[in-house]
Amino acid sequence: MKLSVAALNSYYGPAHILFDVALDVDAGEVVALLGRNGAGKSTTFRSIVGLVARREGRILFEGRDVSKEPTHAIVRGGLGYVPEERRIFTDLTVEENLEVGRQPARSGAPLWSKDKLFTLFPNLAEMRNRPGGRMSGGEQQMLTIARTLMGNPSLVLLDEPSEGLSPKIVEQMAHAILTMKQEGLSILVSEQNLHFARLISDRTYIIERGRICYSGTMAELETRPDIRDAHLAV
Repeated sequence: MKLSVAALNSYYGPAHILFDVALDVDAGEVVALLGRNGAGKSTTFRSIVGLVARREGRILFEGRDVSKEPTHAIVRGGLGYVPEERRIFTDLTVEENLEVGRQPARSGAPLWSKDKLFTLFPNLAEMRNRPGGRMSGGEQQMLTIARTLMGNPSLVLLDEPSEGLSPKIVEQMAHAILTMKQEGLSILVSEQNLHFARLISDRTYIIERGRICYSGTMAELETRPDIRDAHLAV
């Protein structure tokens, strides 16, 4: 098992946000965490990488308990995190942003180079010398993912990768994620876009009000319109 989360409870100050969240990601698998805005998806990701100060439960990454480790140690261990906010360096060029993310190769993880990433994201290849602040939202999202891959992670958390993107860019993003999977990368992706999740995911969890309320394959979810309407419909 690449990632195993059990009995995860998280708090913002006195507010209890996550309630006994449990989920797993196997090696080479794409798993979607679905839910409406505010359901707890981003808090789950931030808790896994240690950005939420107060959390309880067990988080195993590649069999190692990282529940008490600081964020930098978790990331250096091979867990990549792509936040929803697309935190690129706007004054740096595309190539310079990628260099910031560079880490040594690690055993059991795909090896990424700039040339390989430019093949994965052709849009970035065409603007390698452009400052990040002069890119569209979709291009910035691609750059954020590419910079994370320069760290050669074995598992990546993608937080809302399709949000605010045009349909054309969404299709390109889906293709890139499936290519990342073919390279052997394990991926946990949070999404509100069910169509996008269908394109990329093997299994899914649904979270609502900080609790996991459904888990199963995407094919199984397709047979449960009652679940989709109750927990995902706007």
